[in-house]
Amino acid sequence: MRIVEAQEARERLTMPVCIDLMRKAFMDLESGQASQPLRSIVMLPHGEKFGFMPAYLGEHTYFGAKVLSAFPQNMGTEYPSHIGYVMMFESKHGVFAGMADATVITEIRTGAVSAVATDVLARKDAHKLAIIGAGAQGRSHLAAITCIRDITEVSVYDMREEAAKKYAAEMSEKYGIPVRVAKDAEDCVRDADIICTVTPSKDPYLKKEWIKAGAHINAVGTFTPNTREVTSELVAAARLYSDQTEAMKKECGEYLIPVSEGLIDESHIVGSVGEVLLGKAPARQSEEEITLFDALGLAIEDVMCAAYLCTDINYK
Repeated sequence: MRIVEAQEARERLTMPVCIDLMRKAFMDLESGQASQPLRSIVMLPHGEKFGFMPAYLGEHTYFGAKVLSAFPQNMGTEYPSHIGYVMMFESKHGVFAGMADATVITEIRTGAVSAVATDVLARKDAHKLAIIGAGAQGRSHLAAITCIRDITEVSVYDMREEAAKKYAAEMSEKYGIPVRVAKDAEDCVRDADIICTVTPSKDPYLKKEWIKAGAHINAVGTFTPNTREVTSELVAAARLYSDQTEAMKKECGEYLIPVSEGLIDESHIVGSVGEVLLGKAPARQSEEEITLFDALGLAIEDVMCAAYLCTDINYK
């Protein structure tokens, strides 16, 4: 049994390693080698969430689950918004194999997932990045996107101006890329080639008229049927991709609300990123269309990372 705490997880689960793991996770899930049921989320009295997210990596390997609390009110405090562990078991006898810090895994794998989606959906000449949300996920997404595109300009917006200023100073020094603090969300995304929304917003704010032709959007911050970051009109105007289509149809506010309004139907989902990677669904079809990847977060992503950290499984 191995227990991997936050520091070790952060040292070993580097962004390039995690991006490779997430490509494999997407392909294994869509090919049927790995599987997962829909996650179970319990709503706590004050809007917090307690989640159980199980996944099975395949015969003669491992299965596990992320057990996690989500406390949005922790944002801007000394506590992370997501806290928990990913627990691993070997699949031959069901023996407990270990557990790894879920806060670090969630932070890194979420950015890595967006990088995989961006790599297959964004224009190859994309170099202007906009990030809405200057917390841990804003940092993770900059680290991830710079691994798969030559980013030369970054803009950031956060409702907490001091957080945005701190982000800009830290990230421009770390990556050697100019990071501009935007005055509002519209100012942030105007003329951006790649847009990452990583906020816990309950109401949509990203509007169709703000987005230039050919842009790619990663909508990451919300993951329930009644919350979203992207307006219905923008969803309807974009080519929509999922992390898992079954989950999108049951849990994704960005999809379910426009459906309820009659703006789109099931056919609007082009496919999952895993299907694109396997050649089962088409990627971008023109340089002018807007692509939208909506990430709910999948158990297979967490369990794949924990297997890498806690077990002797070899993915290479």
